Amino acid sequence: MEALTIFLILIAVLVLWFILIYNSLVSLRNRVKEAWSDIEVQLKRRYDLIPNLVETVKGYASHEKETFEKVIQARNMAMNAQGAKEKGEAENALNQTLKSVFALSESYPELKASQNFLELQRELTDTENKIQAARRFYNSNVLALNTKIETLPSNVVANMFNFKPAEFFQAGEGEQAVPKIDFNKQA
Repeated sequence: MEALTIFLILIAVLVLWFILIYNSLVSLRNRVKEAWSDIEVQLKRRYDLIPNLVETVKGYASHEKETFEKVIQARNMAMNAQGAKEKGEAENALNQTLKSVFALSESYPELKASQNFLELQRELTDTENKIQAARRFYNSNVLALNTKIETLPSNVVANMFNFKPAEFFQAGEGEQAVPKIDFNKQA
């Protein structure tokens, strides 16, 4: 009788352990989804601000058509990107083109003094800061999920229920590069 009781307790502990690990994996996966959603919200805000910024700058620097076209093209690519890796690459390209627009303001003092441009620049800077915070939050949740999926004993449960590691949202190779703008070319 005593052996049966010990066996039943052991089975109950194993079932409880299994349930706890499964629930923690589901919780981590949902946190990753929530964190990705936070990134999407901030990116949507940025996408909505960009056309206003471009239109404001166009009024002062209408001969910089190529720069504006690149910004809009990069925005559209970023909006259509799927998955963390593709989205990260598209966002890095968009960041580069946005830097070009802000660099333009240096050559146009009246643009630099425009209240509308300054407000859009402030809002975009605020949004960029929020995107960076959302990226860090997302990546910390991805790290927690991926670690749980890859370590013993939770990897046994993760493999049984086909939990997959999530992709990190990473900065691209050229994200730190300063854009080159040539103001000497003729329009």
